[in-house]
Amino acid sequence: MTVTFTHRALREVTVASGDSQTSGDVQPKADKKRTLTNLYNQRPTWLDLAHKRLDNAVFAAYGWKSDLSDEEILEKLLALNLAQATLNGILPIPNDSKYH
Repeated sequence: MTVTFTHRALREVTVASGDSQTSGDVQPKADKKRTLTNLYNQRPTWLDLAHKRLDNAVFAAYGWKSDLSDEEILEKLLALNLAQATLNGILPIPNDSKYH
């Protein structure tokens, strides 16, 4: 990741979060505590809502229910991965119909 990319990302996060303590032009080294790790550890409401919206969009794109458990999501992703690998000739067609 380049400094320019990091600078732009930090500016966008600052604007999206409504942080009024900074100007629109954040310097890359202005505050070492402003990291993505710290942002995700704080999990502000706007970030949590953005992730929920993204999750729902992905579920809709796959035609899945939005209340799947992590285990159900992993099962579906494995099935899709195995099907794609089979189509690409990476894996032989499995005898177990669970993944069809």
